Amino acid sequence: MSIKGFFRGKAVIQPIWVFVIAIFIFFSFMSEYFLSWGNITNILVQTSTIGLIALGMTLVMINGNIDLSVGATLGLAASLAVGLQEFSMTLAILAALGSGMLLGALNGLIVWKTGVNAFIVTLGAMLGVRGLIFLYTGEQSFYAMNFAFSDFGMSTVGPMPTLAVIFLVCTLIMHLVLTRTGHGRNTFAVGGNPEASIDAGIRLGRHMMINFIIVGFFAALAGVLLASQMGAATPNLGRDYELWVITAVVLGGTKLTGGYGSIVGTLGGVLAIGILRNGMNLMQVPAFYVLVILGAILISVLIIDKKLNAPSAKEVRI
Repeated sequence: MSIKGFFRGKAVIQPIWVFVIAIFIFFSFMSEYFLSWGNITNILVQTSTIGLIALGMTLVMINGNIDLSVGATLGLAASLAVGLQEFSMTLAILAALGSGMLLGALNGLIVWKTGVNAFIVTLGAMLGVRGLIFLYTGEQSFYAMNFAFSDFGMSTVGPMPTLAVIFLVCTLIMHLVLTRTGHGRNTFAVGGNPEASIDAGIRLGRHMMINFIIVGFFAALAGVLLASQMGAATPNLGRDYELWVITAVVLGGTKLTGGYGSIVGTLGGVLAIGILRNGMNLMQVPAFYVLVILGAILISVLIIDKKLNAPSAKEVRI
């Protein structure tokens, strides 16, 4: 098999997983604590928040769009999930999840009806929603008074933390949606060739709106779970998360131009970030070095993609 074929996804294992395995082995030798069960589950918990949002972002980016408002959506959902508990915890959680879906629907509707680029629409949403959070919270942190809510964030399912289980289950569900359903096939078709998709009878606007709702739901779910883990919500919660999410999705092989990507690749991108941050922390490397390394890796991945995959820019694959 040629190197070019390997990087186009024709290999048995995707390039991101080669990288994940390599850094996993590296940190296994560099730290005696890395392979402990507690540390492995800790990586899964730490990556679950970014990972959940990345699942929805994968569909949006395969469509050829992007959502910069996910971090703000997470912060709003977390604030609602904690702030409304004085009325009812069930109401608070439903309101939090509903806010994410509503914001996603609004983003999708504006992109659909106006034709304005999703980058601009969601950038405006990011700023607006962050402002709403500060108005709602009065620039104050909220603390969970319901111990059942806080306990859930620290609970386990057998030997696995509940948050990690939720993330892995959602990953499997979204993988099946993307690879085994008509909506998944349409997602690739719309991102790969919108004109042909219209000719095939796909309703582009409604389809893209559904994917914006999905990413909004996952951002809100991540906010609820993060708030339960912390037992609190702050106005700045989720800031810069959109950058981490997009980095993970791109590292996983999803093209910025749309039409190509996979949930399996996104999982690899999320784990790569989690393992790097965790392993370098165990080695007592300053946190800003992680940003430098991830930036260099991301740029390298984009250069490799540009050089090796340019002839297949319109291919629609899983």
